Amino acid sequence: MGHVELPEWEISGPVGVAGAPRQRGPQAPHRTAALEQLWRAPTARPDHAGRPQSRKRPSTRVPVLVLADLLGLGVPAWAVLHTVGQPRPLLAGVLAALVWAGVRAVRGRYADRLPGASETAAPYHQVGDWLVLVGILAVLAALTGTSAEPATAVAALVPGPVVAGLARMADRRRAAGQGRAVRRVLVVGEAAGLDRAVGLLNSRTAPGYTPVAAIPVGPDVLRCGVPVPGRLAPEPADDDVSTVLGGAFAHDADLVLIAPGPQLGEDRLRRLSWGLHDSRLALCVLSDLPGVAAGRVRPASAAGLTLLHVAPPLRHGPQAVLKGLVDRVGAALGLLVLAPLFVVVALAVRFSSPGPVFHRQTRHGRHNRPFTMWKFRTMVADAEARRHELSSANESGGPMFKMRRDPRVTRVGHALRRTSVDELPQLLNVLRGDMSLVGPRPPLPEEVSRYDERELRRLAVRPGLTGLWQVSGRSDLSWQETVSLDLWYVDNWSVATDVGLLARTVRAVTDGRGAY
Repeated sequence: MGHVELPEWEISGPVGVAGAPRQRGPQAPHRTAALEQLWRAPTARPDHAGRPQSRKRPSTRVPVLVLADLLGLGVPAWAVLHTVGQPRPLLAGVLAALVWAGVRAVRGRYADRLPGASETAAPYHQVGDWLVLVGILAVLAALTGTSAEPATAVAALVPGPVVAGLARMADRRRAAGQGRAVRRVLVVGEAAGLDRAVGLLNSRTAPGYTPVAAIPVGPDVLRCGVPVPGRLAPEPADDDVSTVLGGAFAHDADLVLIAPGPQLGEDRLRRLSWGLHDSRLALCVLSDLPGVAAGRVRPASAAGLTLLHVAPPLRHGPQAVLKGLVDRVGAALGLLVLAPLFVVVALAVRFSSPGPVFHRQTRHGRHNRPFTMWKFRTMVADAEARRHELSSANESGGPMFKMRRDPRVTRVGHALRRTSVDELPQLLNVLRGDMSLVGPRPPLPEEVSRYDERELRRLAVRPGLTGLWQVSGRSDLSWQETVSLDLWYVDNWSVATDVGLLARTVRAVTDGRGAY
């Protein structure tokens, strides 16, 4: 039988399924009358003694987003139609705005965004919604006999998706500022899977989820360091739900994450989901597909089974062609626009310390092909010869050399590294096709010689001028964190992901953390 270990100050009453009868299953062990009294289901969530009881205000998120969509499309549509002398412009603007908000609502655009969910597909969603709107309005115009110039109609509707995108960005920023995007997670599972799940959620690569407690199955000891308010028995028992609910209420968890295993089978998981959903507590089930983006997974049902179809990583096709085109055009424009900055930096490097302006270094690119990478020199001229003297001061746990206060870095080099300006000459490598604007970090030959099979997969795509490692902490990341981020990108990249990472790079460079 499972049990919940709750301190007296944490919960003032018994814990169980709110308002649910507690029937004893055939597999449940015998209980005494005292235990039945202890586990009697309360009719409401427990009060938290010693905590201020705050009344939650109704969320204004959805009304604000709906209002933004109505005004963002209705007002410009009315203005354009009124300007060109279209009959009944106000009615047309109101109708178009209502249809736009309806399309957005039906397609789930006002639903709560899950933490960590990818936003790279949001622009495509807005374009898709807009095309549906155009189709519906075209049908209505044909049915009512209304005539309008196609160019005028399109111009009247264009501001809608633009305003919707701006409203969504503002909502994300407001949610991040209020902490609304962070979920308090109670993790349930067998000890090994539970320790792994908590460790990953606590890492830098899992923003939005905070493990607050864990309920293991069986007596095994946890090593993850989170509170353990209770345990589930190895076999299913009729107090499973009350044990999980008790732990969730005790630690104010708003999400229960279950890691399935041999002792958390199909029937037990189903019963837990019933109890959690009846108590209005969110449930999430951990899959065995690590490193797969949600956009690559398509759920389907067959014979009562839930199947997850996983799309292969992008290696060829239109997106690969578009990525190459964006790389070449972006690199050419960057070199042209940044030419004056290159001159200033080159003079500063040349006159601040003896040695060449540029530092050329052999790196390994796609399919393990070596190439010469260009950077502004940030170290003394004999830095490579002095590296073996500092090998004992390496702060990286893997083949990569990192040192927070490297004595070989010059005064100008410190400023260049902090702002990442020293990396800009790599636009030449992007223009030549050796690198991409976005991709994994380009490794040195001696690093590649120590790669295992997993790490060699980083070389399946072109290395990048920036990437997930750049926007997630740069040199502050451990070697395993760097590899995990690069492998995620290798398998899940898309042009939309690249655009998002380029935008995040600007903020990461301005912040300067992890650059040394």
